[in-house]
Amino acid sequence: MSDTPQAILLMGPTASGKTGLALELAHRFPVEIISVDSALVYRDMDIGSAKPSSEEMAACPHHLIDIISPLQSYSAAQFHADANRLIVDIQSRGKLPLLVGGTMLYYKALLEGLSDLPQADAALRAELDADAARLGWPAMHARLAELDPATAVRLNPNDSQRIHRALEVCLLSGKPMSALIAQGKEAAADFRFLPLALAPRERGWLHSRIAERFRIMLEQGFLDEVSRLRANYPELTLNLPSMRCVGYRQAWEHQDGQYGFDEFVERGVAATRQLAKRQLTWTRSLDVIPVDAQRDDLPGLLSSAVEDFLAERPPADSLRYNGDF
Repeated sequence: MSDTPQAILLMGPTASGKTGLALELAHRFPVEIISVDSALVYRDMDIGSAKPSSEEMAACPHHLIDIISPLQSYSAAQFHADANRLIVDIQSRGKLPLLVGGTMLYYKALLEGLSDLPQADAALRAELDADAARLGWPAMHARLAELDPATAVRLNPNDSQRIHRALEVCLLSGKPMSALIAQGKEAAADFRFLPLALAPRERGWLHSRIAERFRIMLEQGFLDEVSRLRANYPELTLNLPSMRCVGYRQAWEHQDGQYGFDEFVERGVAATRQLAKRQLTWTRSLDVIPVDAQRDDLPGLLSSAVEDFLAERPPADSLRYNGDF
């Protein structure tokens, strides 16, 4: 194995088969898996996050799963530090780091480094939350447009999480977030990566898998899980990052009587499809190797790609998917 830290990245939209493929690779190579998923970091959020089962996690070591309470937050900067440390640590034990998940902002931080942005401020966050509750997120988006038009134009007026962060950065730094990002980034780690991105050639294939997975989550007791979270964590609110994970907000609102079961399912599936669309948009912006997620020979194809990578051979032409996704 090369002295330069190296790792396999396996990214892609939700429900595209990343977990199963990662376990296939774990049977063929001495890997340790690093989760790249902003939902899997939370304890007690197992069903709605599609967390790997205990049997799956026993198949090989997993990292960055169940590391914080649903009352806490976990940032791209924290992931950047944790992943860099873990990659070096795993390779020092003669193992191959395999990073798997769909939080594309984390991949971007790993591949491109981090901008020098101010840390979160609890008091300001509470103030912004109160303003949003009174005025609504479209009004907060309009406020952002005055402070940072370049960032506002990229964001949907209802994208509460990103509007919130952009306003926070502007108010803490006195500068637009877009300007801080343009000033330069912390250098990305000097690692060798094989960045594989699952790309469904048919959107309907992915949508069917999303709907089926949501159905299975319900059968496994997803609504009961949300009830337990609310009972065990009395301070939990919909404003916390953990409850912004797709499905959880919709389940919470359904339990509060805002809409019935059928509408809850419809909203949950729709939110997951929107997440997948955002993930694919992020993927196109990164320097990755798109791989047809619907190929029957995918496990063997990815294994060959890993073998080529470890031997420092260029990836085979047959690996790259050149169609639209």
